[in-house]
Amino acid sequence: MDIKPLARSIFNEALKAADPYRGIMNAVSIHDGDIVIAGARYPADRYPKIVVVGGGKASPRMGEALEEILGNRIGGGWINTKDGHALPLKYCVVHECGHPVPDERGIHGTRRIEAILDEADEETLVIGLLSGGGSALMPSPADGISLDEKQQITSKLLKTGASIQELNAVRKHLSGLKGGGMARRAVPAGLHVLILSDVIGDRLDVIASGPAVADSSTYIDCIDICTRYGILDSLPASIQNRFRDGAAGKIPETAKHGDAFLSQVKNTLIGNNRISVEAARAAAEEMGYNTVVLSTMVEGEASEIGTFFAVIASEIVQSGNPVHMPACVISGGETTVTVRGNGMGGRNQEMALAVAQRLSGLEGFAFLSGGTDGTDGPTDAAGGVVDGGTTAKGAVRGLGIAGYLENNDSYHYLKAVDGLVMTGPTGTNVMDVQILLVGEP
Repeated sequence: MDIKPLARSIFNEALKAADPYRGIMNAVSIHDGDIVIAGARYPADRYPKIVVVGGGKASPRMGEALEEILGNRIGGGWINTKDGHALPLKYCVVHECGHPVPDERGIHGTRRIEAILDEADEETLVIGLLSGGGSALMPSPADGISLDEKQQITSKLLKTGASIQELNAVRKHLSGLKGGGMARRAVPAGLHVLILSDVIGDRLDVIASGPAVADSSTYIDCIDICTRYGILDSLPASIQNRFRDGAAGKIPETAKHGDAFLSQVKNTLIGNNRISVEAARAAAEEMGYNTVVLSTMVEGEASEIGTFFAVIASEIVQSGNPVHMPACVISGGETTVTVRGNGMGGRNQEMALAVAQRLSGLEGFAFLSGGTDGTDGPTDAAGGVVDGGTTAKGAVRGLGIAGYLENNDSYHYLKAVDGLVMTGPTGTNVMDVQILLVGEP
């Protein structure tokens, strides 16, 4: 029996559970004419003006729900999102921009967001909609830094395998909106930000680079990160000088705990990876699988995590640990890929291919790793799904799996063996989900 379709079905249930539309509907309501967001009441006579700003892959879907609840009470708004992720909204402009590397469209959209914030007064309630990708999609280069220079450092850090936390720490210190900049700019208006988490541990200062919360990272941290990955000396002089001036106290830091303008802000988490993982568990159990959730905080090198899953599959077959067959092992998180070749792929595809290489010929298993946003790296696939026959299919087509892994070319290998997971833009983004099935249910 081919159980790859079962893995795909379980993944689809994980996607449904992470729909941010549901999260907004649960968080926002109207009572006696007042807007209530996560228990916080905003009286109509105190805040007669409502505007919306946001950025992220899932933010248009969030805006769709918000417009259904508030309707024409929304006086305007602007949302930046990734190409292919836009939705037609009635009261807010949805603007597509470059991701993961910011572009001029992103700067244009962010300038519009900043203008809305600048115009907001004490009678205005600003509702922020943030989701994964918001950091790259809301670029506002700091004084003296060009977009091209921000693109250079973003590309360099992505290729080194730097974590999203490290990438965002650097972005915050090269931006006027991140690291609490949105909160600073919104004063004296009220600001309530609704957030869909795409980061390990749901840290609000990391999601979209924390535009409305205090930031714990510093200019010194930026220097340390770039030094650790060996890119500091290759950065443009303007960026090196900004980091060093900041570390010396010559440039103001990002928002810190105790800053008065942060008292005007509320942040509410409406969804995260755990919701998807638990939905996957429920779907697998309904099929008849014995399930175990390893973690929702998986990170590290994608191929190494793939090898780990292969070891778990072998252990289940040999000893029944950590769960007896038919077994479903689930995890979530976000891994990285250190790019050494010039192929095409993403972290989920590379992880799946690593599992296929290690478990070549093993019958009765399937492994899927997919990004809940529907895109994995610079590809049109959400991830990959493999089984014990994947390498045999490749061999028939003259493909050597080791070479494709070495060249970081998982996309073309999986495409040739019908192993890509294709969902298109999903409207959500809560990191990745891994599903290992061992045995038929």
